[in-house]
Order: sequence, then structure tokens, then C-alpha cells
Amino acid sequence: MRALHKGVAAGVSTSRPPSLQPCPAQWVATRRSASKSRLTARADGADGGRQPWDFFRFVKTVAYFNELPSPDKLLQGLVKQLSPQGAGDSVVPVELPQASSSGAVEVPITGIVMVTGATGGVGRRVVARLLAAGKHVRALVRDLEKARGMLSDLPVAPGGKLELAAADVTQRQTLLPEMFEGVRAVVCCTAVKVVPKEGDTVDRSKYYQGIKFYDPEIQGDTPEAVEYVGMENLLDAVADSLGVEGGVRLLDAASASSSSGSSAGAGAGSGVAGLGAGGGAVARWGPLDDVVMGGVSSSGIELVTGAGEAGGAAWVFSGNVSTDNFGGFASVRTRNLDPPLDLSPYEGIQLRLFGDGQRYKFIIRPDSNWDGIAYCNSFDTTPSTWQTIRLPFADFFPVFRAKRLSGPTATPLDPSAISSIQIMLSKFEYDGDLNPAFRRGPFRLPFTSIAAYLPAGVPPRFVHVSSAGVTRPNRPGIDVNQEPPAVKLNDTLGGILTWKLAGEDSLRDSGVPFAVVRPTALTEEPGGMPLELDQGDTVKGKISRDDVADLCVALLGCPAATNTTFEVKSTVPFSQPWTGPEPSAPRRDWFATLNQARLRPGVTGRTVLGVYTGRKTEVEALAAAGVSTSDAASKPTATAAA
Repeated sequence: MRALHKGVAAGVSTSRPPSLQPCPAQWVATRRSASKSRLTARADGADGGRQPWDFFRFVKTVAYFNELPSPDKLLQGLVKQLSPQGAGDSVVPVELPQASSSGAVEVPITGIVMVTGATGGVGRRVVARLLAAGKHVRALVRDLEKARGMLSDLPVAPGGKLELAAADVTQRQTLLPEMFEGVRAVVCCTAVKVVPKEGDTVDRSKYYQGIKFYDPEIQGDTPEAVEYVGMENLLDAVADSLGVEGGVRLLDAASASSSSGSSAGAGAGSGVAGLGAGGGAVARWGPLDDVVMGGVSSSGIELVTGAGEAGGAAWVFSGNVSTDNFGGFASVRTRNLDPPLDLSPYEGIQLRLFGDGQRYKFIIRPDSNWDGIAYCNSFDTTPSTWQTIRLPFADFFPVFRAKRLSGPTATPLDPSAISSIQIMLSKFEYDGDLNPAFRRGPFRLPFTSIAAYLPAGVPPRFVHVSSAGVTRPNRPGIDVNQEPPAVKLNDTLGGILTWKLAGEDSLRDSGVPFAVVRPTALTEEPGGMPLELDQGDTVKGKISRDDVADLCVALLGCPAATNTTFEVKSTVPFSQPWTGPEPSAPRRDWFATLNQARLRPGVTGRTVLGVYTGRKTEVEALAAAGVSTSDAASKPTATAAA
């Protein structure tokens, strides 16, 4: 349903001498025959005066990278212009009163924070705290008027802003792309609606007392639709905006090899790489050599079986660089991406390659101009060694025709709109300086992957409010009569906890940096309760919605909790009312609380192959039980159990 690691599918032109667009075989054969003698005569790339210039290759290069829009593309543009639906229609700003004072917790995040389930008991509190911290909040709601009535009185600190987006997570088509533009974090408070069978007051007072005090039933959409399908739909819509582990794959030999079934050999007309299930933007690569300035260098890129690590496949950028005719560079570049690629969730570009000892350039173009400003970063390779190279976006600098820019035009790279990328081997560095690690003649640079990468120590970008008890139905040896009502009533309530667990699993498998919060029974008592954080899904008790909202906001700035799943409860007994902390009590240090909890990624409390994993990871628990981890690969999913 969803591409968990969305890639960029690549159509790669591979013939050398470069054939930038598949051409009739007879034409290609004629061109190769006519140019064979002069290409082989200069195969060493040595300077030797002038050589005949291949005008036809120049024309094909210019035509390939300056393609006229197709009739379909023109029609799409016309439909988009005439469409009545726009960002202004789907995202509605809300006027709010200004906060009289600050004092809110600091939230170290830039960009828009989306809150789903924003009119619920926890969701509304999350919105209030983010606005008080001066954040730009986009509330995803079903009913605009209801949301406006419930949220328009929330005070906002300077810099803060509230927008409403009307959508239904159970219906993927309602989650429009413009709703997620600029979103850099999500707090998901969406939950299936549980109501008392005997009815409730307008303000849902019975519901807010807790399920322990009424006979519950599901109203509206099923737990499967809300907790599982809704999570799948939301992740599909927002993952690109948040970023995923492994990043956007610009070239990936493993995916291309498995999808194509064979490699593109030398002299082939074109190759297609399937880079990530479901694809993404389409990147078509082609050679861009010094023929555009009268040179005779040539290059290409092709998928070659056996050129990768451990005998696997690799994309090989190779060719011949000649400095004749005042040339001296060879490169491969993508056609303009449409739409441009948004890599702002990432820190930079990571290359996995087999070095040849030369210095190359990685070039990013922020617009569709054929010969406009580009952003460059050079990288050195180690001879005959597989290596990983990281190129942070912050290290790219603007150039125009290999000259560094300064002054007002020298703005930093904005990775939110990347139109094309390019890899180049050049005699020159910048401002006329020579490349100190350049050799004329043949070159060969295999890549197994080119991908964006997330920053180190990234905090959770998707905080999900689930529920304690989700792993307890059907857990071996459990006494449901000693558990919270939802565990005993799981089947009666449509598998509510089972589908919540399935939604959690979808988030954990998505690659998005996350935190799953499993609160115990929610109450309307004041915040500031003494709390206990645990893993393994065994705790019982109560917790204030105020404290859960505070925790969700704090998680957005806590890398120690990234990719963890944990339960949270108050140490105040369920039967003991809580009236609030002492006035002199210091504000809770959430960062210290979360760090002291020593939360471990991979711990879920699930039961796998009959083994309750507890506070161990699945691998640790199965090993301790003497169960082969290979058997776990085929374990039944939560959805199957439902």
C-alpha cells in the first residue's frame, strides 16, 4: 500500500559514445562507424591539439536536457491552472487571541507541526501547548466548523499560527498533498470513537470519566479503519515530508537489479532502475560532457552485474576524459525532476562507491535552468576501496560555470526544491584552479547507492498516542479479569487493541523517526502527576490528559526517545483523586525524565511465536527462549490475528 522507503526511479541512458535518447539502430551504427577512428585515436585523453567536434552529439545533448513538454504535460498544467481546488481551499487559517505571557516549554523544531485528532481530549491540549510555544500548527480534522469552535479561543505566542485541514484519515483521497507541504513533525492523537451505550452528554462527560465507569461501544468507523488503515494512509501522505531512514534513493543498484532482472550492458540504448517500491519522482539520467563547449570527452552510466560489493550489481559511471579542444570534463546528470525533489527533511547526500583515487563533483541545481546557478561539493575517492561518503547540504556552495558566487547571489542551498543532480569528473575545480586529483583518459566509478540521509541524533518526527494493553489480548498466561476493561472487551470492541497494535507496527516499519506513547487510563485531572515510564506493556493505572499532551510535545525535542515504544502511568493510585502539584513544585524536566528512563528501541512487549518478549527486543527474547530468529520472519502479523 505504501512505499516505506520511497525512491527515485531512474531511466538511465547508457550507450557510449553517449546516446542520450534511444535512436534508430541504423543511425546509431552510422554515427559509431564515422567516429570510431577519432575516438580510439584519443583514448588516452592526452592533449594533442584539436580534434573534430561532434556537432550532432552536441545537438542531442542540448535536446535531451531541454526537452519540450509533452501534450500530456501541457494538459496536466492546464487542468491544474483551471482546477478550483487549491492550497487556500484545503488549508484554512484561524484567527487566535495573542498570549498574554510566555512561559511555555521550548519546542526545538522548525516548520509545521501537524496534529491529528486535534479536537479530542489529548489532541486539543497538544495544539494549545504548541501554540503557546509559538509554533506553526496544522490541525487535521474532520469537521472544520467544530474544530474552529473548539480551537479558536486558544492563545498563541509570537511566531505561532493555527491552520485547519479538513480530511478523514480513513479515506486516502482526502489527504491532499498541499495539506502536508512544510510539515516537519506529526503528533497523532487519532483514535476510534468509543461511547457509552446508554448515551452521553453533549460535552461527553461520561466518556471522560473513563471506560471503567460505563458500558462501551464503538461509534462510527471501525477500529480497523481508524487505527490501522488510518495510520497507513497518514504515513503514505506524510512520510516524504518527515524523512525516512535510508532516505530518498536517487540511485540504488540492489533495487534496480532485482526489479529489472538483468543489467544494462555497454552499448545498450537505455536501462531502467526500479528504486524503491512505488517509485516517486522519475529521474532520467544522461551524459552531459564537454561536447557542449567543443570538447570530445564521453561518458555514460549503466547497471553492471558483478561490479558491486560481494559480486552484486552497481551503477557504473565511466568514460574517457580528454582535454583536447580546451575541454576536460565528463558527467552524468538527471533531467529536470517534475515536481522538484524536496529533501529538506534530510541532512545531505550519502554515496556508496568504489573509488579510483580521483576527485569528483556532486552538483545540485535548484531550478530548471539549463545553464543557471548550481550548488557544488567536491569529494575525494580512495583507490580500489569501497567507501561511504557523506555530503552535507550545508557544505554545498553556489557556482556559475565553475566560478564561486559571492554577495547577495551567494545564498545557501535550499534542499526543498531540487530540480536536478549531477556527478562530474573535471580537470578544473573552481575559479580556474586545477583539480589536484584528476587524470586524463579512461575512468570508472561504480556506485551501489546514492541517497539522502537523516541527521544524527534526530528526535522523533512522528509521535503517536496509542494505549497501554495493546499487546495483552491473547498473551500466554494473562488473566484478562485482572487487566483494564479494554483488554477483556477487545473482541467485543472490534479488536480495538489488536488494531492499535497493527497501527503501531505500521509506524515502526515505516522508517520515519517515531515515538509510540502508550498511556494508561486517561483522566481529566490536572497535570503534574508523578509519573513512571516503562516498556514491555505490563503497567496499569491512570494518567492525566494534561501530562500526556506535555509528554507528546516534549518528545519532539528528545533524541533519546527516537524509535522507542513505551508505556506511561501516574504513581498516584487510581482510587486517589489528584488535585495538582504544590504551587512551589518546579516544572517537570521532560528531557531528564526521558533520558533517565533509558528507553530501548526495538522493545514492544509483543508475543512472537508464543514467546512474550517483555522488556527485551524480539531477537533477544527469542534467543533467550531458544527459538530461531529465522522462524520469526514468518510470524503472524497483528492484522492477521485480528
